[in-house]
Amino acid sequence: MIDNIKFDDKGLVTAVVQDANTKEVLTVAYMNKESLEKTLESGETWFYSRSREALWHKGATSGNVQKVVSIKADCDGDALVVEVLPAGPACHNGTTSCFTTVLQEKEKVGSVSIIPELVKVIEKREQEMPEGAYTTYLFDKGIDKICKKVGEEATEVVIGAKNRDPEEVKWEAADLIYHLLVLLQEQKVNVFDVLHVLEKRHEEK
Repeated sequence: MIDNIKFDDKGLVTAVVQDANTKEVLTVAYMNKESLEKTLESGETWFYSRSREALWHKGATSGNVQKVVSIKADCDGDALVVEVLPAGPACHNGTTSCFTTVLQEKEKVGSVSIIPELVKVIEKREQEMPEGAYTTYLFDKGIDKICKKVGEEATEVVIGAKNRDPEEVKWEAADLIYHLLVLLQEQKVNVFDVLHVLEKRHEEK
């Protein structure tokens, strides 16, 4: 498999590292043949530092290792996409992704990346229970209240659909998704495990 990779004249290939769950691009690094072999063997990312001219194991010092889920080469074999499950921030600045500087953003669009962001907020609310937060109120009232809200919001979605009101459906569906995420957190069910069930069902068709 490695024999099909086209390393450049310096023996390197570009590796785009992507979060396997959120699909967010975390960083762009370089691999040589040895670091790619170590990545395949260990199941964690290894790269080649051009500045230090040495191999480096991501997270060896910080603990922010990246567990490899998949590695794919492009059609020319001269670039890789490495999907990982990160144990912490990818960037040395402490951010989740190295790509934080916005050069242009003409319009905000909906993205599934909001789901893991909401999950993090909900988890933090449950841990810290800040006074006055609506999510704190739900966790404080318990599973019966949370289930009631999920049922209410589901009903509101149905009503909006029956009324042929796209705006109402949009807003009520957002409320339903939020309350469902709270329910999943209360039940300690990982939302990505739910998505995995959907993926498996899709593959079986």
